[in-house]
Amino acid sequence: MNEFTLQRIVAMEAAFDRAAEAVKALSDALDRYETARIDIDRLTDYLESGSWREDFEADEAGFIPQEVKRGVLSEDALYNLLGDIVSLHEQMQELIGD
Repeated sequence: MNEFTLQRIVAMEAAFDRAAEAVKALSDALDRYETARIDIDRLTDYLESGSWREDFEADEAGFIPQEVKRGVLSEDALYNLLGDIVSLHEQMQELIGD
């Protein structure tokens, strides 16, 4: 076996390890995302139904206790999350198209 063959095998083994790790990580992430789809749908409905606006106004009026976590009521957080999801879907479509 020559040096070129050995270098090629070492390089391909490294590529194999990186690809296997990436596939496993993506598979795990997709499993978590699939589980989160229920929450994503609930958040979309929450924003679109007008309930978010009601809750936001209640918070602005001081009706929500200070100890209640309410990041979902920030003016941009929920909208940005849902926008990120649209971008992620577009990215996945591009990858599938390759």
